[in-house]
Amino acid sequence: MSSHSIAERGYLPNEKFDDDGRVKRTGTWKSASAHIITAVIGSGVLSLAWCFAQLGWIAGTITLALFSVITMFTSILLTDCYRSPDPVTGKRNYTYMDAVKANLGTLQYKLCGIAQYGVLTGITIGYTTTTAISMAAINKSNCFHKHGHKADCSVHNNSFMVIFAVIQIILSQVPNFHKLSPLSVIAAIMSFTYSLIGIGLSIAKIIDEGIGETSITGRPIDKDFSGMEKMWKTFSALGDVAFAYSFCFVLIEIQDTLKSSPPENKQMKIATAIGITASTVFYMLCGVLGYAAFGNDAPGNFLTGFGFYDPFWLIDIANICIVIHLLGAYQVLAQPFFGFVENWSKKKWPQNKLITNEFSICGTDFNVFRLTWRTTYVIVTTIIAMIFPFFNDFVGLLGAGTFWPLSVYFPIELYMSQAKIRKYSFTWIWMQILSLACLIVSLVAAVGSTRGLITSVQSFEPFQSVS
Repeated sequence: MSSHSIAERGYLPNEKFDDDGRVKRTGTWKSASAHIITAVIGSGVLSLAWCFAQLGWIAGTITLALFSVITMFTSILLTDCYRSPDPVTGKRNYTYMDAVKANLGTLQYKLCGIAQYGVLTGITIGYTTTTAISMAAINKSNCFHKHGHKADCSVHNNSFMVIFAVIQIILSQVPNFHKLSPLSVIAAIMSFTYSLIGIGLSIAKIIDEGIGETSITGRPIDKDFSGMEKMWKTFSALGDVAFAYSFCFVLIEIQDTLKSSPPENKQMKIATAIGITASTVFYMLCGVLGYAAFGNDAPGNFLTGFGFYDPFWLIDIANICIVIHLLGAYQVLAQPFFGFVENWSKKKWPQNKLITNEFSICGTDFNVFRLTWRTTYVIVTTIIAMIFPFFNDFVGLLGAGTFWPLSVYFPIELYMSQAKIRKYSFTWIWMQILSLACLIVSLVAAVGSTRGLITSVQSFEPFQSVS
């Protein structure tokens, strides 16, 4: 049955199709909130204590609050662009790129594709590294418990990356985003769990040892830490915070899972407010309490840098939760790219049966092209993760590359185009000022993270354990 004939029929509540002829969507603001929390509270939360150590109490708190407010604002703008030209009755845009194409034209569409899918690929590489570090941390924690804190418990991360890749190859055969809701709910629970454990361990450390050496401006300049090094670390910390709030580039895809009543944009605004508010509360707690616990010597990853040794079983549980969460988060971020390549291939080669034919094994749908392409993607990203297993600088570079184009520029331009904001009006001017300010922040964060990444590569010994 064609989508046209379905649309002409009119609808009854029990019908199986939406207004675009696709199978009726069943998502709610609750499932969308779970998707958002899964996408937002990722490995970024683990570096926030380190960020506070670089920025200090005042700049650290203000930076987190500003990124939260900006992300909330631009995300709410973007929710009205799921349908065009009207946010409630217009034609659906199934992806972020579709929304850009419908409102801003082909050139911007291509630039958005490069930015969006480049960033999604980079983040999946970062998640591979982070998961391997957490797996290795479980091994180290048990070793320290058995042999003492001074024991040599170093372990290579590459074998853990391979394990993660094998699991992702299996999970990647889930056909589309709409079937990921259970995985996202589990992943969201895991993200809350390990964040709470980190907060609890920080509080316990503060009670036991007192507040660490902190300051209003962060780590002080001394003979071992120059003013120039302070500047680079500060820039890199900005990138880490930006990465912690990266999710706009999958917002439209998440919104496309929602049922059409109440209107999708209203449901998505609720989900966005809940997801970002919950994330910010946890970020503040993790950053503030982590910095209070460790002071200016806060590790880059406060659950794997072994500022905590005991209770070892609780640290193991936290890292297991990180692994489970990132198994789901990887899919939430990779599925839009998978879908884009597969849809493009079907349009390019509609007669190729390897691309279009589906077959069933034990009640699960499989496709030869999907199996080959997604497996290849996981293998390639894993190999890159093995080559660049650096947590903080890689995370900072991803945040810098993500934040301005996908979380600020495109949402603002999309909204102004759809709402027909007049050029040089008050709204147009202050939105352009906001976009320019965020561009400057992204550029300095990119410079700091790139410099840190180059330094890490130069000093890196192959096959060493990285935490």
